[in-house]
Amino acid sequence: MTKITNRCPWCGSDSLYVAYHDNEWGVPVYDDAVLFEFLILESFQAGLSWLTILRKRENFRVAFDHFDYKKIAEYSENKIQELLQNEGIIRNKLKVRAAVTNAQEFIKVQKEYGSFSNYIWGFVEGNPIKNHLKSMSDAPTTTELSDKISKDLKKRGFKFMGSTVVYAHMQATGMVNDHLAECFRYNTV
Repeated sequence: MTKITNRCPWCGSDSLYVAYHDNEWGVPVYDDAVLFEFLILESFQAGLSWLTILRKRENFRVAFDHFDYKKIAEYSENKIQELLQNEGIIRNKLKVRAAVTNAQEFIKVQKEYGSFSNYIWGFVEGNPIKNHLKSMSDAPTTTELSDKISKDLKKRGFKFMGSTVVYAHMQATGMVNDHLAECFRYNTV
């Protein structure tokens, strides 16, 4: 087996992080269910490391009904309280409640645009932005575009969707390719 040496350094040597980098990060996602999963995970990540979220991802999947936004939009107060007692996830009250609100707003966007994918990818005319980063220090944490999307999402009622969260979502779902130019994934996503 050939050892890959040209990989973005942010994933280090942690096998979970490496697998995420090699198989998911930056791959364009057009499926609403997957886009919603990343919205939820990114909103919980705010202020924490992405590796923390990845390590709890399966717990989130079980706790949040496999990220079924239709079910999440209907969560009762009892379900919210149950989630707040679940040690397998991030038990932040505001973030848990935001997940419910975001599911409700997600459905509204789907009704307006035909799909959330149509809405979110419309900001980049359906085509990923391909940056040409030489080092990780060149990667922005926000851009004018993430500011614009964040503002629009907040106007629609989404919570925990600041520009940094939105930019991370754009990176994760392939709206922007921020793999380093020398990374083996740069030309494949």
